[in-house]
Amino acid sequence: MPPAEPSVKDPGLANGMPEPVEPAADQEESTQQDLWARIRDGYALDLHQDRERVRLQRKWYARHPSYFTRVTERAERYLHFIVEEAERRDMPLELVMLPVVESAFDPFAYSHGRAAGPWQFIPSTGKYFGLDQTWWYDGRRDITLSTRAALDYLQQLSERFDGDWLLALASYNAGGGTVSRARRRNEEAGRPTDFWHLDLPRETTAYVPKLLAVAEIVRDPRRYGVTLHPMADQPYFEEVDVGGQIDLAQAASLAEISTEELYLLNPAFNRWATAPEGPHTLLVPVGSADAFRERVADLPQEERMRWHRYTIRSGDSLSRIARAHRTTPAVLRDINDLSGNTIIAGRTLLIPEPSQDQYKLSADQRLADNQGRQRGKRQRVDHRVAAGDTLWQIARENDVSVRALAKWNNMAPGDPLRVGQTLAVWREDGPAATVRAEEREEMIRKVRYSVRRGDSLHAIANRFNVSVNQIRDWNDRLEKSRYLQPGDNLTLYVDVRNAP
Repeated sequence: MPPAEPSVKDPGLANGMPEPVEPAADQEESTQQDLWARIRDGYALDLHQDRERVRLQRKWYARHPSYFTRVTERAERYLHFIVEEAERRDMPLELVMLPVVESAFDPFAYSHGRAAGPWQFIPSTGKYFGLDQTWWYDGRRDITLSTRAALDYLQQLSERFDGDWLLALASYNAGGGTVSRARRRNEEAGRPTDFWHLDLPRETTAYVPKLLAVAEIVRDPRRYGVTLHPMADQPYFEEVDVGGQIDLAQAASLAEISTEELYLLNPAFNRWATAPEGPHTLLVPVGSADAFRERVADLPQEERMRWHRYTIRSGDSLSRIARAHRTTPAVLRDINDLSGNTIIAGRTLLIPEPSQDQYKLSADQRLADNQGRQRGKRQRVDHRVAAGDTLWQIARENDVSVRALAKWNNMAPGDPLRVGQTLAVWREDGPAATVRAEEREEMIRKVRYSVRRGDSLHAIANRFNVSVNQIRDWNDRLEKSRYLQPGDNLTLYVDVRNAP
């Protein structure tokens, strides 16, 4: 994955930073029509509100101009398409910069709350908007489909709040129910019900100001000492129907681009090939599209993928064969028309195989790169997941935090573990580390936590450095109740040294 960017999640980051210096009178923006000019022409939100929350975020961005430049460089592949989609819906073009806030335009971004892709859809919301999530493919990272889903969602939220885009944005972050309840409380108290007067979760109170701050800087970057990456007002990519499953290295070769470029345009594909059940389209740079389309049409069927014929041996199991060939039992069942996991020695299985050893930016390669990255003086230990293992237990045994363990393995703290999965654990070794592990065992305490207004399972898990799944395991009744209510009591087992 690309290097981590400085966090802009904390609204306090900008505290105490000076306002940017006003430019000289002769410092005027170029009037040349480029994509940035088109975006500014489509602004429709009120950016003239003198709000402290917006000023704080604007100061932070102004103090980190290189960050802004990197993010806008990353946006070049995607932004023209997003602008076209937003304009088609007659939406304020400030909204096209929302991926700056959500993911820093990193299509592979994955948050501790299990949100993925440039628009950071969580699994359930992604499925609601038709974004499939399989071993082969994650539609939350599909550039075209996730963009349309995100804009559809924002439109729905805007209609729910009578065209108020700030409330729609707050709902995108916190959920429409959270915003509606906050408005209802203000109504009952005789207070205004606009975004600025609502009592919302801390992250949400900073979320909308971040977008407004970004929009202000895009409107007048010189004023804030920021350089936007130049972008021509023209499409970057074109969609090509490839007619079926194809090896991505083969596709990149036919398009005469690198496999890295192909993955950056098609980050939804997790593996070395497109998904067998589709979608059967690929995005390629505009200049490569026509030649690529012709070459794919002429490609013999047997050259689209590399297949291995495996003769089943006595003692084999479908899961063991799948693991040895970097695939899954479900894929083998689907390809070989198997109704279950029963296989017979002597028969043959057809197994898809990559045509080269490494596919840069595939899910497997991103995981390997992250697991192998040296972390100070820590030593790497591989942990093979056994039945009953939890991230919390593994983290405690190795004297590391759940969040760190999850991050090292491209996971979120709430992600389920699979038996046989290998986790990289970076820990300190030696006598001191052993003593600390023993001390940690002694510091685990049972805690009774009373749910507060605005709490969620993810927020509580993050606060106490545990996972959502652990909270559910410790509190059986949560399986039957989707929403927490203020006053609910939860049982938690936490390291008291890390308790808030």
